[in-house]
Amino acid sequence: MRQLLDVPAPAKLNLFLHITGRRDDGYHLLQSVFMLVDWCDQLHFELRPDGVIQREDLTPSAQLPVEDLCVRAARALQQATGCPLGVRIGLEKRLPAEAGMGGGSSDAASTLLALNRLWGLGLSRAKLANIGLQLGADVPFFIGGRNAWVEGVGERLTPVALPPARFLVVKPPGGASTQRIFGAPTLKRDSETATIRGFAANDSCDGALIDLQKILAFGHNDLQPVAQALCPDVGHCIQWLAGHGLQGRMTGSGTAVFAHLPQTVNLTDAPGDWTVRDCSNMDAHPLLDWCCD
Repeated sequence: MRQLLDVPAPAKLNLFLHITGRRDDGYHLLQSVFMLVDWCDQLHFELRPDGVIQREDLTPSAQLPVEDLCVRAARALQQATGCPLGVRIGLEKRLPAEAGMGGGSSDAASTLLALNRLWGLGLSRAKLANIGLQLGADVPFFIGGRNAWVEGVGERLTPVALPPARFLVVKPPGGASTQRIFGAPTLKRDSETATIRGFAANDSCDGALIDLQKILAFGHNDLQPVAQALCPDVGHCIQWLAGHGLQGRMTGSGTAVFAHLPQTVNLTDAPGDWTVRDCSNMDAHPLLDWCCD
């Protein structure tokens, strides 16, 4: 009997993104709140007994590299566990590239979670996160499965509770290289360090809803000025949102811009080559219960 799994890989939005310093090894220190949204890639896994890792692109326009993060995640899990099994991965790429929404990292995390089950490995979430960190700083967040206050290079996660809300995400066709953004000499790297307490609705964030409006009113994305210089369409998206009474902000290190959507607005005047998506945030990752803590 064929052993199959079909799983989603949700995107994330950075409600703000501050760069607070830089380590000696060149990695940037950041603070952010990462929030899961219901815009997802879809992955299909079929067990192979021969140890071969195979990926099939089910969205031809995606043009993914041969060794994408799904394949690298599967190989890393094989190497870490000595598992002799393989897998065929079918990838429906629905999230835009270079958007700053963690699409590749989310694919990698869902691959680790799915193969942990398909291969019967029984690894804990912490062990999967350690493997994931080798693939990218955002991967442990998706494995953690909760909206989170994020620090360090992205590996220090504190779960936070966010109220349900809708968001409009706008992605122009142009992209901006993450490497170029982080390597820009004009990038601000000394934002003041903040604390969760400054955003919490109560004195403690334990079990208490973070006040979404306070976070949205606070801070900025330190990468946005550099990205706008590299891709002026980022600024055009923000201006277009402002014309609809919405306050836009870039998410992550890509060129997607988002805004809180308190009510339905008429979006029919968006340029035809933009991707415009109405999303809702998620309380938890759909695969949260797929491994033990």
